[in-house]
Amino acid sequence: MKNKKSNKILDGVNFPADLRKLTKEKLPKFCDEVRDYLIESVAQSGGHFGSNLGVVELTVALHYVFDTPKDLLIWDVGHQAYTHKILTGRKKQLSTIRKKNGLAPFPQREESKYDALNVGHTSTSISAATGMAVANKNKKSAPNIVAVIGDGALGAGMAFEALNHAGDIKADILVILNDNKMSISPNVGGMEKYLTRLISSPAYVNLRDKGLEILGGLPMVQKLVHRAGIQARGVITPGTLFEELGFKYYGPIDGHDTEMLLEVLENLKKIKGPRFLHVITKKGKGYVPAEKDIFSLHAVAPFDLATGQKDSCGKKSIIYTDIFSSWICEKARKDLRLHAVTPAMGSGSGLVGFGKKFPKRYHDVGIAEQHALTFAAGLALQGKKPVIAIYSSFLQRGYDQLIHDIALQNLDVLLAIDRAGIVGPDGATHAGSFDLSFLRIIPNLVLMAPSDEHECRAMLNAGYDYSGPAAVRYPKGSNLCGCGEKKVQPIKIGKASIVNAGKKVAILAFGTMVGRSKYAAEMIGGTLIDMRFIKPLDEELLRNLAKLHKYFVTVEDNTILGGAGSAVNEFFAKAGLSVKIKNLGLPDRFLAHGLRGEVLSEVGLDEDGILRSVVEFVK
Repeated sequence: MKNKKSNKILDGVNFPADLRKLTKEKLPKFCDEVRDYLIESVAQSGGHFGSNLGVVELTVALHYVFDTPKDLLIWDVGHQAYTHKILTGRKKQLSTIRKKNGLAPFPQREESKYDALNVGHTSTSISAATGMAVANKNKKSAPNIVAVIGDGALGAGMAFEALNHAGDIKADILVILNDNKMSISPNVGGMEKYLTRLISSPAYVNLRDKGLEILGGLPMVQKLVHRAGIQARGVITPGTLFEELGFKYYGPIDGHDTEMLLEVLENLKKIKGPRFLHVITKKGKGYVPAEKDIFSLHAVAPFDLATGQKDSCGKKSIIYTDIFSSWICEKARKDLRLHAVTPAMGSGSGLVGFGKKFPKRYHDVGIAEQHALTFAAGLALQGKKPVIAIYSSFLQRGYDQLIHDIALQNLDVLLAIDRAGIVGPDGATHAGSFDLSFLRIIPNLVLMAPSDEHECRAMLNAGYDYSGPAAVRYPKGSNLCGCGEKKVQPIKIGKASIVNAGKKVAILAFGTMVGRSKYAAEMIGGTLIDMRFIKPLDEELLRNLAKLHKYFVTVEDNTILGGAGSAVNEFFAKAGLSVKIKNLGLPDRFLAHGLRGEVLSEVGLDEDGILRSVVEFVK
């Protein structure tokens, strides 16, 4: 990619070793060049934007101070790892990020030796860092281990579980909190800078540790000092909680002050044990539109560099998330029992409007999927009707709660599962490739997949009216039928729909695969069924179809293993019906990122691929 601005320093830096050759005085200008390069690259390719602009100085300082890749640098989530990719040999490829055969959207060990952990879901960094520290404990030259976690990610239970463990075992790790929402502490000022420089210096650390060692034999004095220390910290720093968990807390400091970052990191590098550094950054820093609108410019499609507006052509198509958004607001006006619950997916799941209209019935519980599901169970137990808006891949984190706290008690809860099937550019970490498999085995749960936007609305109604746990799963992106609004016909639980009747071959399609299977059904003169329900299956229809068809083909955008096709296989086997059946779906491997259509084509789930598979099967 050719940049409009001259990046003389950046041109000579391809790896951290090159970076460390620069003088400290050149680093601020270097950071400006990195930020310009980042803005121009993402404007062309799209990708995660605001959070990456906020960690430029921090990333540069980390690679400057620590000997990566020998020292292990772990990025939580990966929304903030673009500068890391620029500095670790992937600068020229940045414009390919999230594209097929391009850079992965998040850190990926297979892509670079500088990526210490594959990440995509949040709040995993401290757990992994603690495990790495234990594994390296007895090595003569153990690596430094640094985990960078965002303030939103710190709200997840897993992060606190890891902090509790790491502090207890005195794990030799440095946890850096990238706080870009000012959610924990006030603005950074001169006092905070002074205190951090003081308490991170070797002289202070030796003095504190020596003092505690001397007082160690005097329990009453030690207790007094400990209590006084807590009270003092509560007055001058916000780190009491982390200190109580066993970490030495430092900060907060300005995450855009390169000189300050270098000094503190150099000091903390010399200290052993669990350390916690609180860094304040500004999301979207250096690009005014992103600074003003930190939410919509968190992740972006290609956009106009001058205005920050996303490129668009023609009328915006309806997307499944929009259908859910309008549906839940309409339903909430009619039913005061309805409460919307989401684990930090309000914007992506279409709940922003609901939150404004019904603030007392809107519950964004933060990045805490497990809590979200059991919280919804509590609502249901007290007569409310919770609707949980959650991404398919994130629902995996609340699986135990879905089984134990909702399904086992047969509670009246509706799950609106977004990002089902192939999500495309976000890659394997975000693909909803497994939900049909792991959901259909849960007793009491009704599981549906709409073929278009009208069915999505109808299924949401059916699931809401159903007395018990129900789930509607739908993909990211636009609708398939594109025929606008019309009156929604009610859907009866467990009943499929005959799209067109034919002979010999019956194609049983689930969800959006109905539209992609029409071509094959028409070309071979076969029957096409919109199965609608994965659980319960329309067993009556399947029995009737078995009398008239010799060949059956199931089509789903879920892994074949244990999926909807497997449910059909099990039914025919249990019923003793002799039919020839072939299952089409996602293969038993993690699929790389790319546009949704590209990935489906790759695995043979485009129109031509489905037709080819059906013809080969019948032959």
